[in-house]
Amino acid sequence: MDSHGKTHQKEHDDDDVSPNPVTLSKYSNRVEIKTLLERSDLGARFSGKRVVIGGWVKSSRAVKKDLPPPPPPPVLAIPPPSSGGNQASTTANISCTEIIQSKMNIFRKLFDVLSGGGKTYPIFDKPELAGQKTAPPPEYILYLSVSDGSSVTSIQVVVDSAMSTVPPTQLMALGTCIVAEGVLRQPMAASAKHVIELEAEKLLHVGTVDPEKYPLSKKQLPLHLLRDFSHFRPRTTTVGSVTRVHSALTFASHTFLQYNGFQYVQVPVITTTGFGEMFRVTTLLGKTDDKEEKKHVKEKDGFSVDTVKAAIKEKTKLIDHLKRSDSNREAVVAAVHDLKKTSDLASQLEMKQKPKAATLIKPEKLDFSKDFFGCDTYLTVSGRFHLESYASALGKVYTFGPRFIADKIDNARHLAEMWNVEAEMAFSELDDAMDCADEFFKFLCKYLLENRHEDMKFISKRADKTIIMRLEATASNSLLRFSYTEAISLLQKATSRTFETKPEWGFALTEEHLSYLTDEIYKGPVIIHSHPKEVKPFYIRLNDDKNTVAAFDLVVPKVGVVITGSQNEERFEILDARIGESGYTTKEKYEWYLDLRRHGTVKHSGISLKMEHMLLFATGLPDIKDAIPFPRSWGKANN
Repeated sequence: MDSHGKTHQKEHDDDDVSPNPVTLSKYSNRVEIKTLLERSDLGARFSGKRVVIGGWVKSSRAVKKDLPPPPPPPVLAIPPPSSGGNQASTTANISCTEIIQSKMNIFRKLFDVLSGGGKTYPIFDKPELAGQKTAPPPEYILYLSVSDGSSVTSIQVVVDSAMSTVPPTQLMALGTCIVAEGVLRQPMAASAKHVIELEAEKLLHVGTVDPEKYPLSKKQLPLHLLRDFSHFRPRTTTVGSVTRVHSALTFASHTFLQYNGFQYVQVPVITTTGFGEMFRVTTLLGKTDDKEEKKHVKEKDGFSVDTVKAAIKEKTKLIDHLKRSDSNREAVVAAVHDLKKTSDLASQLEMKQKPKAATLIKPEKLDFSKDFFGCDTYLTVSGRFHLESYASALGKVYTFGPRFIADKIDNARHLAEMWNVEAEMAFSELDDAMDCADEFFKFLCKYLLENRHEDMKFISKRADKTIIMRLEATASNSLLRFSYTEAISLLQKATSRTFETKPEWGFALTEEHLSYLTDEIYKGPVIIHSHPKEVKPFYIRLNDDKNTVAAFDLVVPKVGVVITGSQNEERFEILDARIGESGYTTKEKYEWYLDLRRHGTVKHSGISLKMEHMLLFATGLPDIKDAIPFPRSWGKANN
């Protein structure tokens, strides 16, 4: 900490020898708003305390200061009476002289107006004499609602505009960052909605915004518009609350698993195994055999695309220069026309280059043995394969990380990158995994109710008024469990309901089917287990009926599947046969996975919680793209 920081630290320590000391934010010299306002007395105990607060302006208003009244006119000094007899005459002479002098300006102005001479001025306007200073700008009392992100609540900071080096309008702009030092006071107005406010005595920092360019200058932008500005959207109150809930779910996940004896393990993001649509990892794109090095397409005059693009940049700079230098209109028009011709030429060259570039990126022409890893590699779709190897040694393990799916789907429930909490347990079967999922899910709901209640209250007003009641009901009740076969039977009996996809045994349950079961029949979360082997991955344990596998889905209203789980196949022969049935041509990639069955195999099961889907259930948000800080979906990766 520098000397300036030490000084502030000492000042705060000196101020807080009295009861109810304020708590400094660790690694900072400011006080977090949460520690002041999220109390039973809403911060009243801290009235009179000196603090430093930093944050961003959420809203503001200004009240013009009352100017002090002008000083009274000077009283004429009357000399004391003399001993002579001319006292009255002297007093009268002085008074008349002073009166005549004080009225001379009025007579002079009347004479100027009547005679047509001299200068005239509008009423209330005064001529500015040489060297005379203009009137100072008006001063305001600014009321700034400031948030530092620690809480859904903001604190009002009262600032005298005279103490700031920036204009009041810049201090008041939404998004302006301020660091203010002052004293906490109870507001003067009896109608105030808050218990304490900060009466600023000095501004230590001001970070201004440009309201014309700052995308959050408008209040309460819809969430779908904020996605284009994902680097700014956490400054909104709604996204800030969602982020704190997200953080709480992450912490609660680690807490639950650590408390129940799971060891945390990092698993790789780049893998050689997987299933479904996967993202390939390669460094070979844009490269071919040495004899087929990519060449720039050239015209007869020898110009390449790169040369033409460089010319476009120079011509653009020339146009900007002409506009700044107030050149004649003809010169600007000619330069713009020249730029258009050059741009057209670049487009033509790029079109001719495209067919050759397309042949360069075809995977069948790439030799992955020459790639970075010497083989095909992908972004992982699941970490459970690698967790199994550690569960076979440590008993219970878990991980938390991103999972990638390359399905070209753009809807409210799908992302290309999602974060999963995955756990694996040795000596465990399907019922054990369902018990774990049930308790884990209820623990998360209870944790939010106890630790993020203020954020949940705020989000319920903005997104879904039923979320708190839904979490309370879930946290206090066990989840109903039934088989896939029972689910199909229920759906087929729903004669009053027409489904887009007819429910038939052997086919995966659709979102529409799951919604009907959870939203209309059971009106709450359920666990559906024992699915057909055709709709689940090859590594899940085959049940005794040979038609179903030991897999389950925990399904919740309005969202769908939040947790998946399974007992995985521990029998070598059956797993080996299932890999062959799945049609994987590169079976050797799974030899290490089969080794776990060859040497010291054990019954084991696991679960996978989809964090963003859990957040949708907890907050009532309608779109998963608002449940992750920087969403990646088909056709979009903004920053």
